Amino acid sequence: MADQNEETSKISESPESVSLADTSAEKATQGSDTDLEVEDPEKAFVGITGAELYLEACRLMEVVPVSHFIQNLAKPYINLNHHGLGPKGVKAIAIALVSNATVTHLELEDNCILAEGAICITEMLRENSSLQELNMSNNHLDTAGAEAIASLLLDNMSYLHTLQLSGNNFGEETAAYFAEALMGNYQVKELDLSHNEFSEKGGQLLGQMLASNTALEILDLSWNHLRRKGTVALGTGLRGNGALKILNLSWNGIGNEGALALGEALKVNNMLVRLDISNNQINDEGAKKLCRGLKVNGKLKILKMASNPLTMEGATALLTSVRTNPKSTMEKINISNVLVNETFIKLLDLVCRMRPELDVIYGEVEGCITKIPRQHPNPMKVIQNYLKEHNLRLWDFFRNIDKDGNMKIPVAAFRRAMMQQPSIPLDQVQIGELVRKLDRNRTGIVDYR
Repeated sequence: MADQNEETSKISESPESVSLADTSAEKATQGSDTDLEVEDPEKAFVGITGAELYLEACRLMEVVPVSHFIQNLAKPYINLNHHGLGPKGVKAIAIALVSNATVTHLELEDNCILAEGAICITEMLRENSSLQELNMSNNHLDTAGAEAIASLLLDNMSYLHTLQLSGNNFGEETAAYFAEALMGNYQVKELDLSHNEFSEKGGQLLGQMLASNTALEILDLSWNHLRRKGTVALGTGLRGNGALKILNLSWNGIGNEGALALGEALKVNNMLVRLDISNNQINDEGAKKLCRGLKVNGKLKILKMASNPLTMEGATALLTSVRTNPKSTMEKINISNVLVNETFIKLLDLVCRMRPELDVIYGEVEGCITKIPRQHPNPMKVIQNYLKEHNLRLWDFFRNIDKDGNMKIPVAAFRRAMMQQPSIPLDQVQIGELVRKLDRNRTGIVDYR
């Protein structure tokens, strides 16, 4: 017991002892009070690679090897989500990946690897030159894990461009680590920090980061606690940001003041194409404030505002802002919980004639319950009848719409083409139904291969 306490004391005094920079057993087995002692650690991993290296690491860590990892070591994608690896199990994997040149995407979600496992992974990434996508979500990484990851990003020492860190108990204090690291990082293009504990101060720090970061294209901050002040700072950062394309701020309680800040940002930001502010306590007043940006913005394509307390007034304001903006490139607005009326439907039909690519997802239509629903002919039947009359094949029909000839048509382009087919009498509702059938997984692409 005395020896074990002495070993634990040494580890707590030297957290930097966890290192995978070379493949010696001495460095590969430090950092845990349960690691095994070996008589000649310098020779433990000499001359072995791949599966053999992993098996030896498992033996020394006293963990059961994961057969799925061994079978896929020579492939670019390995999914080890929900495998119960723990810190020691992921350390063995890290040792095996130090010099691996084939794995580019690694999934490690929900393995309880803790900060200790995160440190091993970051040490590996300082040497590995092939891993580009990494998912370490839901692993209880906490502050120490955040610090290790941020240090790696700050030093630009990895080839990662996609990093998922959702649900890791990252508190307010960790925002400073990520903000500092990302200010100078030029590698990471996609970052998921959703389901953590960032609050207003965290939002302010990340907002400062956005003002200077030139690489990040996708940022997910959903399910945090950014509130008004945090979102105002993010909006300020967005004004001068020239890289971010997709921002998810859903479930953050940003309110009307947050919507105002984002509206002001959209007046000048010419890069953001997708914004999700669903479930944020934004009412009609907040929607109108957001519209100040939508009336002049020429880049945003997708706006998600579902589960906000909007009424017809806010919905009409959003639609009108698109209608009156000659530069608008809007393709989708999601206000799926809003009850609309016939007046809104008529306005939508008018806007869609001008902008056939636009898709507005709304709730029920007021009064329709008491009316006999309007019957729409099956859109596929309408197209088939047209093709039969003109002696055409379905393949030819799609190829005529497919400008690039790659057998994949963006939904917006498909909508536009269908609305502009005078010989095929389909209205907006039928085209929407057709899109849902042809793009069942909602990828935004009609794939007719």
